[in-house]
Amino acid sequence: MFLRMGFIVGQAGMLESLAMLVLAYAIIGFTVLSICAISTNGAIEGGGAYFMISRALGPEFGGSIGLMFFLANVASTALYIFGLVEAMLSFFGPEGQLVPNIFEHGKWWSYLYGSIILLVCLIVCVVGADIYAKTTFLIFVVVMVCIASIFISLHLKKNYYSLYHPVTIFLSLQFPCKTKYSSTYAHFTIDYTTSVPQNFIKVFAVLFNGCTGIMAGANMSGDLKNPSRSIPVGTISACIITFLVYMALIILISATTPRILLFCNYSFLLTINLWSPFVAIGVFASSLSAALSCLIGASRILYALARDDLFGMWGVTTSSGNPIVAVLFSWFLVQMTLFIGQVNTIAPIVTIFFLISYAATDLACLALEWASAPNFRPTFKLFTWHTCVLGFISCVVMMFLVQALYTSISVVVLIVLLIIIHYRVPTSSWGYISQALIFHQVRKYMLMLDVRKEHVKFWRPQILLMIKNPRTSCQLIRFINSIKKSGLYVLGNVTIGSLAEMSSDQLSPQYNHWLNLVDEIGVKAFVELTLSKSVREGTEHLLRISGLGGMKPNTLVLGFHD
Repeated sequence: MFLRMGFIVGQAGMLESLAMLVLAYAIIGFTVLSICAISTNGAIEGGGAYFMISRALGPEFGGSIGLMFFLANVASTALYIFGLVEAMLSFFGPEGQLVPNIFEHGKWWSYLYGSIILLVCLIVCVVGADIYAKTTFLIFVVVMVCIASIFISLHLKKNYYSLYHPVTIFLSLQFPCKTKYSSTYAHFTIDYTTSVPQNFIKVFAVLFNGCTGIMAGANMSGDLKNPSRSIPVGTISACIITFLVYMALIILISATTPRILLFCNYSFLLTINLWSPFVAIGVFASSLSAALSCLIGASRILYALARDDLFGMWGVTTSSGNPIVAVLFSWFLVQMTLFIGQVNTIAPIVTIFFLISYAATDLACLALEWASAPNFRPTFKLFTWHTCVLGFISCVVMMFLVQALYTSISVVVLIVLLIIIHYRVPTSSWGYISQALIFHQVRKYMLMLDVRKEHVKFWRPQILLMIKNPRTSCQLIRFINSIKKSGLYVLGNVTIGSLAEMSSDQLSPQYNHWLNLVDEIGVKAFVELTLSKSVREGTEHLLRISGLGGMKPNTLVLGFHD
């Protein structure tokens, strides 16, 4: 906000900047509703978005999306450190606006400054996230004071730019070419820091990065006393406050500052402030806090992945429960990312990673809603499947608009991760949303299958094959499978006895072995087992009660007596 709001208004103008802001918050607003719904549906453990997605969509989707979200936090940490270094050089560099010639300017100097800042963040993370959690309110107060100083300065300070007045906004809207306040409409030009021509999408990518902190509370779910309440209240409150602050800044900056200044000086807020160090303090506090939040979030996500045996090598913790190995690995990746060296270069990458995570969160909430899962009973009711669909579609569309190439690569990587995790991770005990969705759809279509509308033209064999000894009947099972012509195929077995005479049900342990047999032989068949006084009586029972609705056996097959 301190470093890029002038850039956004200068390039896009007031009207398109406000349109970008509304679009960005519409996208994250739908996702916020999904986050609130999932976070109020029972207990939330550490891992934030990864925990919510994995428990809804299963380990394959959860692990792949969780890893992408981990990379998003890593890249976002580097982004905030880039911004902090850029501000340091602007305030205290060779042409520093506060105190010049304290820091040297250059690519490797910037990398050194970024590495030192990252080392400070690492020390805080190693000592423990409790220190950061205890200072967040103080950081919040400092940042709000700095923001208030900007608003007061724009209202009160008469400088060589202009003085804010409501008439200024009216004139700039009605006669943008006849006043010196010409920041109403867009005028995209070259970014002086990267020499890259700008457009709506590139500027939107920069703006969107200022709105991607909605997962910060969810990422620290393991450190919250009552995450089911804290996450919705904190996330919604943060979105409303930041939206109002951004909107007010866009209007005031557009009405008071010449566009030429916005083009060539990203630190113009320092010049117009009543006390210039306020802006520097706000930049340092907000950037350092955001970098710490993302680094802590990245380490917690990686630790949650390791704890679920998806990436087990990062699950080592200290005696206090701090995931030290995950912290060190996250720090190493951020250190490598610092080689990129520019805020506007890494901004689209961070945006795509976050949009993938947001789309997955919307998809998880949508799947739970569509499956009508009985365990999905969130106390947060301000969402529907429509908001989930809109959030998912808007995230996917914006990913391709921001950077189609990076998005395509990310999707390919996501699919590869999904396949790898599917084959290397053992079956989890979380449950699979795919099974709930399949049940919901099968039940719906089974009710639509009306036996009164059957016709001889579409008759097909629906076979009940009675099996005594599966070890000697494999060939018979395969033969009947080849003649069923896509019809119902049921393998039946009768055990002589009575449940009243048994201490426990002997059929339940056998059922899984029969299913394993079906998988091993490779046939598409159901299994039905029953207890009866005779084989004949048991066969009659199975013939009558097997199947459901319009899918019931119409053909009985018995093997030769051996």
